[in-house]
Amino acid sequence: MPRIAILIVAAGKGVRAGGGVPKQYAPLLGKPMLRWTIEAFADYPNADIQVMIGLDQLALYQEAVAGLSLRPPGFGGATRQETVRRGLELLEPEAPDFVLIHDAARPFVSHILIDEVIAALEAGADGAVPHVAVSDTLRKLEGGKWITVPREGLLRAQTPQGFRFATILAAHRAFAAEEVTDDTAVAELAGHKIVATAGETNNMKVTTPEDFTTAQIFLAARLGDSRTATGFDVHTFGPGDHIWLCGLQIPHTHGLVGYSDADAGLHALTDALLGTIAAGDIGMHFPPTDERWRGATSSIFLDHAAGLVRAKGGAIVHVDVTLICERPKIGPYRDAMRAKIAEILKIDIGRVSVKATTTEGLGFTGRREGIAAEAIATVRLP
Repeated sequence: MPRIAILIVAAGKGVRAGGGVPKQYAPLLGKPMLRWTIEAFADYPNADIQVMIGLDQLALYQEAVAGLSLRPPGFGGATRQETVRRGLELLEPEAPDFVLIHDAARPFVSHILIDEVIAALEAGADGAVPHVAVSDTLRKLEGGKWITVPREGLLRAQTPQGFRFATILAAHRAFAAEEVTDDTAVAELAGHKIVATAGETNNMKVTTPEDFTTAQIFLAARLGDSRTATGFDVHTFGPGDHIWLCGLQIPHTHGLVGYSDADAGLHALTDALLGTIAAGDIGMHFPPTDERWRGATSSIFLDHAAGLVRAKGGAIVHVDVTLICERPKIGPYRDAMRAKIAEILKIDIGRVSVKATTTEGLGFTGRREGIAAEAIATVRLP
């Protein structure tokens, strides 16, 4: 069996998709797009994955791939071409037979498509590139008139583009000064034999906000197992001058009594997430008899639950927390609470809801003896 390397190019700085971060780190159903792309190859047999990132993207990258076992990332150059060459040189000591070079912005590549690229290389091609036929009517403006361009023979190239490793590395080194649009162009300059394999419409390149909307719809359909679970937690008031709620420290006339920081909101949400994957409750994972958790921040618990969901290939679709208390007033802190939960879960703030209510003076919360919280979480699993 040939030794295969996967080179994922993720060094771009484009933010056309919005969100203020390079598009490869923007979330798709609560998971960075780069992670979806890596996971498409992660369980492919006999594959060695090398990811190339921007010099200032290490923190974003480490957050995106947390929990995955990967080679250290490489750092890209001024152009995609230079980034690919650097990635190939990092892989050179491993001496793979074939390398598949893939754009981080194509998270939906299938094993069938990958198999066809590899099969073409095994059959003797120097390079193999998936293509799809152009189906739209094509026009261009010439002299003030629209001219229809014949689409017969026109194809759209996709990635991964596969090559014999030694030959594509030599080509990139030989033609480093040439400006080309993709690795096929480099290979053709070197006179390599390139064949076309079948691409897939679903293997889209996600770039614009509209592309992200389409990608979210596609993912929601692919992740067909939707699960919802609830959580509930209570803590009593005690001595202190602040409380922790939904990850925020809030000044108050009392503290909350608990083994950790007594954050009822995050505790309820942690149990809700654990419930979506039938993973027990917070006490099973962080028993109060364990001294490690005395006074611990509850963000640790929520991050752990989210990691378990991601480990199963799941995506957090939406979470909702309701805080039940007479005091303190939650309204001034609501948006900051949403932002903190979104940060911990690594999802868009639009997927986080925090609400508050009272019991009209009834019960222990009405008597201001403590705070209760209930939460609900929805995830999608493959």
